[in-house]
Amino acid sequence: MAVQEQVLPGGVAIRRRESGLWADAMRRLLRNRAAVIGGIVIILFFLMAIFADNSVFTLFTGQEAQPLIAPQSYEKQSLIDNNAAPLWMTKVFPSMLPKGVEGGYVQITDKYTLGADDVGRDLLSRIIYGTRVSLSVAIVGPFISLIVGVTFGTIAGYFGGRVDNLMMRFVDVMYAFPTLLLIILLMAFFRSTTSAPEPGTLRFYLTSIDNAMGGMFFIFVGIGITAWMSMARITRGQILSLKEKEFIEAAHALGVRDIRIMLKHILPNIVGPIVVAETLAIPNYIAYEAFLSFIGLGVNRPTPSWGALIADAARGIRTYPNQVIFPALALAIIMFAFNFLGDGLRDALDPRLRGNQ
Repeated sequence: MAVQEQVLPGGVAIRRRESGLWADAMRRLLRNRAAVIGGIVIILFFLMAIFADNSVFTLFTGQEAQPLIAPQSYEKQSLIDNNAAPLWMTKVFPSMLPKGVEGGYVQITDKYTLGADDVGRDLLSRIIYGTRVSLSVAIVGPFISLIVGVTFGTIAGYFGGRVDNLMMRFVDVMYAFPTLLLIILLMAFFRSTTSAPEPGTLRFYLTSIDNAMGGMFFIFVGIGITAWMSMARITRGQILSLKEKEFIEAAHALGVRDIRIMLKHILPNIVGPIVVAETLAIPNYIAYEAFLSFIGLGVNRPTPSWGALIADAARGIRTYPNQVIFPALALAIIMFAFNFLGDGLRDALDPRLRGNQ
């Protein structure tokens, strides 16, 4: 934080602290209530995903994980409690008539806070464990996008000319493929056959990795193939606007190598737009995973995913609306939270607002 000295009439000198760009941005961000609420919600969801059970603590001990926040294991079944619901649920959803009244069909029990699914698994526990899938995508998607997209865009924008032309034409070709359709084709290709892949083949190894990750590997690959293109364009545009600046020309004149200029002088100055763009893109990654799980191309059963929970209960939405509404509500909340945080970051890092708030 820089200190500026100001001399008042009469020769009295006072010192004023000038806050930097990031301090100003943080101050503006904290004044944005929607962004703060979104950030708090995201942190709570991350804590819920991490401490759904004690698998973090038993990772290196080999012991069986036990639920912590989640009331039960996501795969524990009690067939006699299928589609059961607590009494308060029938008050919230009047169409759910409890047994014992005329036309009643809902089994009433207080064992499940949000009810049970069609095979007697605790709905709340499955929603909590489903947080892990969505937030894994929210981490891996931006990571791949930043690594590939920023590298690709930096090289194209900095060197320009023929290099830029060839690299960006490749991006244009990739943009010609619909993102979601490309992911669906990839998932369908590896999962369309019921026969086991031949040992020793590439498909065998990839399928083994996917099975070990509960069906998440191909989702990560699909998102990774398509997520970086927008980031490459954003990075390229930012670098084109910076590389002719005086401080970059001064670095060239001093003989600084290209790689050092890109890493030390250019990238730190485009962090803001990159972070904002990637934060706003996270809801798209979560939506891709939820849609893939909804159509049966997502995580492997019985691993819970919000999209899969919605798909499983969609057929009985009139009779058991709680089984659809609560997973959909969790999905909506996390997507709104990332959107609010992204909008707040965009406003906070906008240089035109510096000094105005």
